[in-house]
Amino acid sequence: MPVRTSRLLAAAGTAAVLALSLAACATPAADDSADAGSNPASDDAFPVTIEHVYGETTITEKPERVATVAWANHEVPLALGIVPVGMSKVTWGDDDDNGILPWVEEKLDELGGDTPVLFDETDGIDYEAVADTEPDVILASYSGLTQEEYDTLSKIAPVVAYPEVAWGTPVDEMIEMNSKALGLEDEGEALIEGLHADADAALEANSALLDKKVLFSYIDPTDLSQVGYYTAIDTRPGYIHELGLPFPSIVEENADSDQFYLTVSSEEAAKFDDVDLFITYGDDSIIPLLQADPLLSKIPAIAEGRIAVLPDASPIAASANPSPLSIPWGLSDYLAILAAPLAQ
Repeated sequence: MPVRTSRLLAAAGTAAVLALSLAACATPAADDSADAGSNPASDDAFPVTIEHVYGETTITEKPERVATVAWANHEVPLALGIVPVGMSKVTWGDDDDNGILPWVEEKLDELGGDTPVLFDETDGIDYEAVADTEPDVILASYSGLTQEEYDTLSKIAPVVAYPEVAWGTPVDEMIEMNSKALGLEDEGEALIEGLHADADAALEANSALLDKKVLFSYIDPTDLSQVGYYTAIDTRPGYIHELGLPFPSIVEENADSDQFYLTVSSEEAAKFDDVDLFITYGDDSIIPLLQADPLLSKIPAIAEGRIAVLPDASPIAASANPSPLSIPWGLSDYLAILAAPLAQ
C-alpha cells in the first residue's frame, strides 16, 4: 500500500474523503540574479554529495547560477525562490507558444528577475547553450540522461542525474535530490509536505476517485485494434497511485516491466474488466467511438462512459505529469476531470 494511503483512508472517515528546434531564448542569462531569485542557502550547507545512476556528484560551494535540463527540474529551484539562469523549453502543453508552462510563468512573474535562457531539447541537449549560461550546477534528477550526455554536461558543471530509472523519478525524490544540490534540503522537505497537503485537499474535493482503479491509457482513435497504457514506472500513473488509488490488475501484473508503455490487443479487452476509470488524451469525440467498437465496448468502464479525456497538448494534460509547481496550480482541476465520469 502506498505510504500515504492509510492516512487518506483514515481522513475519509471523518470528513468525506481526503483526498519538450534548437533556438535558445534571446533573453540573456541573469548576471544580477542575486537581486531577484538568488539562492538563499547558507554557505555552511556545503559541500553536499548526491548519489545517482552514474555515481555521485559533489557540489563544493553554494551554487548561485543554476541551470536545469529535461522536464520540470527547473520547478524545484523556482519553488524554493531561485530563478534559474537556463532551463528546458517546453514544446508540449504550452498554451501560448512561449516555451514556458503557465504555472512556471506565474512563478517567474512572482519572483521577478530576468527570464531564464530556454534550452531547446527537441534534437537533444544544446550543450553550447547550457555552457553559455555559465552554471554552477546542472539539475536533471528527473530525466533520461545517457552516460554520454551526463559526461558532456559534467565538463560544464556538476550534474545531478536521475537516481535509478530514466524518466522514472517520483516528484518527491526529484525535489529531495535537486533541493539538496542547492543546499536547501530542509526547504525541499517542507515543499514536499506542502504538496502532500495540496494533494489531500484536491482528493478530498474529488472523493469519487477514492479506491478506484485508474488506468492511464492512450487509445489512438485511428486504430482501435489495441489499447496502450502506461506502466507503474511512469510518473503519471505512479503519482495517482501515490495518492492512494490502486493499480488495475493489468498494471500490477506488469509492475516489474522496464517499459513505460505497453499495448494489449483489443481482442483481449477482458484484461481491463476491473478498470474503474480510463484516462486518455484527445477530445470527447473518442468516447462514442470507443463505445461503438465491437471489442472495446465490452470493457465495462468504456461501455458505461467512465472515460476521462485530457485535451491533447494542453496545460492541464501536461500537469498530469506531476511537478512542484503544477500540483498547486492544477491538481484540483485535473482530479475534477478524472472524477466527473465516476459521478455520473
